Amino acid sequence: MELVPLHKRVIGLDIHQAQVTACAILEEADGETRIEQRQFGAFKKDRRALAVWAAALNPDEVVMESTGIYWKSPYAALESVGIRATVVNARHAKQVPGRKTDVGDAQWLATLARAGLLRGSFVPPAKLRELRVISRQRQKLVSLLTAEKNRMHKVLTDAGIRLGVVVSDIHGQSARAMIKGILDGQAPHEVLNLASRRLKASREELYDALQGELTASHVFVLNELLRHIEELEARIARFDAQLLAELASEHNALALLQTLPGVDVIGAAMLLVEIGSDMSVFGTPDRLASWVGMCPGNNESAGKRQSGRIRKGNPYVRRLLCEFAHAASHTRSAFQSKFQLLIVRRGYKRAIVALAHKMLRTLFFMLKRGEYYRDSATNYEQLSVQRNASRWIKALTRFGFIPAAA
Repeated sequence: MELVPLHKRVIGLDIHQAQVTACAILEEADGETRIEQRQFGAFKKDRRALAVWAAALNPDEVVMESTGIYWKSPYAALESVGIRATVVNARHAKQVPGRKTDVGDAQWLATLARAGLLRGSFVPPAKLRELRVISRQRQKLVSLLTAEKNRMHKVLTDAGIRLGVVVSDIHGQSARAMIKGILDGQAPHEVLNLASRRLKASREELYDALQGELTASHVFVLNELLRHIEELEARIARFDAQLLAELASEHNALALLQTLPGVDVIGAAMLLVEIGSDMSVFGTPDRLASWVGMCPGNNESAGKRQSGRIRKGNPYVRRLLCEFAHAASHTRSAFQSKFQLLIVRRGYKRAIVALAHKMLRTLFFMLKRGEYYRDSATNYEQLSVQRNASRWIKALTRFGFIPAAA
């Protein structure tokens, strides 16, 4: 089948770690079509040469595959000369039939782009791409922090200290103070004085939980883990401060996202870095869900439905959405009611994924319309009266609309 060209001048880029193979398909004024192929290295001077070569050809379309992280530097180089390349999913390019075995990857990309058969993926603006480095490293640090906290809990259990049985969070302020007291060699009655009065457990329960068989090895490992945990917490706090400072100009979008149950300021900032605030680039919530990887597959044959597992997408957004869904499932809202219905039929994990998908669609329309979230399960007028009634009564009394009480 002959592909009908939609563009006259296209460039396809096959990007690897050490080199970039470029193929340009150019239709001249006389109607003749010529193919020009070049190879460039991976260093900065090579990327600059690629950008200059591409700009000189004045292409209608430049297309490349999203190969790991290797596409980002050539993309930025092309962007610096005014060329906004189209980044496509490699799986989509491979699924188009009709490729000959002797056609290189770059030429095949150029051929498909010339016929308009490729759809570009979302690429955020340069500033958000830079902030992704901060946001994604923060997620790695949080994962490392969680692993270290779990290790500390296991070492305490190995030493016979069952503090986690009577305290909801062994890394809360009171529990951590008691752990430090134990490691410093304080007596149990002295350690109990470090416990907050707000703890539900009695002093007798805390005393029994603190009894254990701490060895010198336990103390050494626990001290090292505690030092590492506090260091990670300090580093995460610095990442948070830097991320929020860089997003100061997006305070309206951040405030809007925080009206959704389960979303805090850091979660809103990390989500904004990944998907941006302009939903027109996705078009529909279904496309956004597909890009994130929250759209379940449809595998049905002969009336029998097979697995409907979600597909690969952006794992960072997917993780954020699942965290939002987990928090929203414990917040009094319409999402909590939805979760309680889903968990009966689908189980916990599938219910969280389904709730995350629903929240993603809600976020799409919030950002598209610039509207704050209004929960269908909340009576906002009643809530406003409850919060402001005393202030309103004082103001009316002060201005003489209500007689002062004797």
